[in-house]
Amino acid sequence: MSNNTGLFGQDFLLTLLTADPAVAVEGEKAGIQRIGIDIERLGKAARQAGHDTRLSDHTWSNLSEIASVLHSSDVFVRLNPPHSGTAEEIEIAIARGATILMLPYFQTEIEAAAFANLVKGRVYTMLLVETPRAIVRIQEIADTKGIDEIMIGLNDLRLSMDLRGFELVCSPVMSTVARIVKDAGKRFSFGGLGRHDDVTLPLNPDLIYAQFPRLGATGAWLSRSFFRNPPADWTMNEGVKALRARLSFWAGRSEDELIRAARALTLKSLSSDT
Repeated sequence: MSNNTGLFGQDFLLTLLTADPAVAVEGEKAGIQRIGIDIERLGKAARQAGHDTRLSDHTWSNLSEIASVLHSSDVFVRLNPPHSGTAEEIEIAIARGATILMLPYFQTEIEAAAFANLVKGRVYTMLLVETPRAIVRIQEIADTKGIDEIMIGLNDLRLSMDLRGFELVCSPVMSTVARIVKDAGKRFSFGGLGRHDDVTLPLNPDLIYAQFPRLGATGAWLSRSFFRNPPADWTMNEGVKALRARLSFWAGRSEDELIRAARALTLKSLSSDT
């Protein structure tokens, strides 16, 4: 839980994926700190076949366009998983203005270190932990030099571990991973956030909000559901303010209340088909 609960939501790092410069500008005005593109395509369709897969069609040209309109937000790129073209992707991304690079779907600290060595400290580095092997190797991965932040990717882990909903988030495994990452001096983040009062979602998103201060996470994606079927007259600015306020609300709750929210989310996850 945050020591300064009033600032928890205000300081929380949000990431918006978009290829639209107008949306990027609106996001920056709303206070979203990380805005950029997703070029991950290698292997994703096969491993998420039959599920709600998001296959991005973002391009390097989109990155240049996004970078040209941002002033205060970091320019973000999710790369492809480790492959023979990773070094080239890193160079292209940096040359086109990226200030944060994320490596997804890797397996071990060896791949994490190779990524860091290619970046050479030129930009902020994030790892997206999405494989059971990376969870098992989390201590060694967290100790890897040149990595700034570790994010847990819930969708691929849920599928590969045959879990339901947010079962992993509420488990002792996630608490241990969070502690290891933070003890290694790295930022810890996970998952995505929709609107906390969106009753159309299969699981109560407000219970998900409670897990971020409980685990000491400092960042998340803005999920697709955040923008889906918004209330009348809704704006991104108002939506982000409400999101931050709700995170701070939960950061101010007692440990018992946060644990009860985790237990409620577990029960709903186990009874759902999500």
